Amino acid sequence: MTMTTPATEHRWLATALPADVEASLQRLRRTADVRHVAVMPDVHLGTDVCVGTVLATEQLLYPGAIGGDIGCGMAAIRFRDPAGADGPAAGPVPRAAAAAIFRGLYRAIPATKHPGPARLERLPPTLRERPLSASSLETRKRRDGCVQLGTLGGGNHFVELQRDDAGALWLMLHSGSRGMGQAILQHHLGALATPARGMPAVAADSPAGAAYLADLAWALAYAEANRGQMVTRAAEVVASALAVEPEAASYVACHHNYIEREVHDGRLLWVHRKGAISARDGEPGLIPGSMGTPSFHVLGRGHPDSLCSSSHGAGRAMSRGEARRRVSARELEHEMTGTWFDVRQADHLRDEAPSAYKDIGAVMRAQRDLTRIVRRLHPLLSYKGV
Repeated sequence: MTMTTPATEHRWLATALPADVEASLQRLRRTADVRHVAVMPDVHLGTDVCVGTVLATEQLLYPGAIGGDIGCGMAAIRFRDPAGADGPAAGPVPRAAAAAIFRGLYRAIPATKHPGPARLERLPPTLRERPLSASSLETRKRRDGCVQLGTLGGGNHFVELQRDDAGALWLMLHSGSRGMGQAILQHHLGALATPARGMPAVAADSPAGAAYLADLAWALAYAEANRGQMVTRAAEVVASALAVEPEAASYVACHHNYIEREVHDGRLLWVHRKGAISARDGEPGLIPGSMGTPSFHVLGRGHPDSLCSSSHGAGRAMSRGEARRRVSARELEHEMTGTWFDVRQADHLRDEAPSAYKDIGAVMRAQRDLTRIVRRLHPLLSYKGV
């Protein structure tokens, strides 16, 4: 029997690892062709691979390692207040302005899909004219892709109005490829044999591997376009409510669920980031806290042992089921003191409570050699799809 040599592993931990997370990481280290594993401080249990994990292979691709939310990631933009430091955007957001922002966001950014018929013309030409690898995926593009572009999704996806320590107002958004990423994952997994041990894999240099990579690239472009549309619409809503202007030059974005061909330590590798962002030396990134806690803009330090990566957020401390058992709607409201949110949705948002996540401060301290903090941002208003 041939034994697989365990992959090299490096860890940046904010807390001790639960036994199930440790077991998952040990399985990953022994998965075929996995050469290097980097564990981020926001690590927590995932379906096939823990969220907050980076792995590198030489020949094989593991679609399940990054999951169905391909291209999920962040975007942010800063606002300028023409009235200066004493303008309407200074200080706390007034109740009337917060209500106007929520009304505008509910209209401009649906959680699931836009109303009206599904027309391919809703997609940008680069997505509309770029074919996917199977007729079933083309059908999903025509049916779902065009009505979900510009929609937020549920769970931990959000639009947040924030203020940095210097007083500047920012918008931060978290979303991905919506149902298209999940459809792409399921299509390609369905064509792969499941090994007795480990995850289904495909050779990167095979026709099936090339098809998956092409569809993955399409999903990344879709996710980027999705965030771009929502940032534009959300910025218009905030600009109208607070008499501010978005600064296009300040826009920054990053993916945190994807596979990319990269060179590390002189080797050409397929780097799989599951809930982790690229953090090459000087590369800008966005690391959100939980709902109601600070977020950070960072620059990468290019640490080689992390495969030039860092955490993508705070990371869950409780599963969704545990959070719903332990956190009441009233407790959520208390934890959100000082941040506007739609209290009518408090019961639905209990599994997104700040206490359901790790301490973002501890996460950032644990990865001081992976990123440099550029600015810290405090939440003023949080909008989530339910």
